Amino acid sequence: MSTTTDKTIDLRTVEPIDLRTGTELGRTEYQRFVEALRGLDDAGWSSPTDCTEWTVRDLAGHVGAMMWSVSKVRRFAREQMQSARRAKAEGLDDPTDAMTAIQVERFAGRTESELVDTMNELIEPAIAGRLRIPGSVARSVRFAVPVGGEPERWSLAYLYGTILTRDTWLHRVADLARAVDDRPEIDADHDGRIVADAAAEWARRHGKPVELTLSGSAGGRFRQGSGGPSIELDAIEFCRMTSGRSEPTHLLLGTAVAW
Repeated sequence: MSTTTDKTIDLRTVEPIDLRTGTELGRTEYQRFVEALRGLDDAGWSSPTDCTEWTVRDLAGHVGAMMWSVSKVRRFAREQMQSARRAKAEGLDDPTDAMTAIQVERFAGRTESELVDTMNELIEPAIAGRLRIPGSVARSVRFAVPVGGEPERWSLAYLYGTILTRDTWLHRVADLARAVDDRPEIDADHDGRIVADAAAEWARRHGKPVELTLSGSAGGRFRQGSGGPSIELDAIEFCRMTSGRSEPTHLLLGTAVAW
């Protein structure tokens, strides 16, 4: 099983990605996502994805509209309020479902080439918007989000620094790549950091000893404690399982990670 390194990393030593680091990783993700879209033909754009009821076009609309939203603080706040109202009106348990529906609709009238150009233009405004909030505010402002059916309270720093990058990354390397049967661009330094962060969060959430070996360019060897089970699988598939996109092959892989 090929991994990025033979060194075993103690998951308890993996520091969570901070706001600035996560946002810089996010810039690369935005760039790679746009480049992946540029090569699609009509069949690619209309291909179904693992995201329920979304085609590749819908997936791109969601990512692009989120970039548009976070480029301005007030714009993002208005979208959150709009999503909450829509969720209440439609009887949705999770306002995130209303938010993503609004995002898909926002750019639905643009052609594919117009959407790609818009997303390319939004890369730097989105990054600037994510870094614009003072650190103290980003850490202190919290809001409720359900993860794996359980309520959590996320800080704005966690959303902007970690979740927005993870979301774009998994849409690119898993949903988009699988939909169009393409090999995504992946390297150990960039993608491996995102995977290691997700693996460390997963380990903190279940709190049990485990040996985890993730194959592929974004993978690695990880450990938490001693005497736990040994789990081996592809790095991207690990992320798909912990996001709920595929059935877990081990009980611990049923522990949801926030994506």
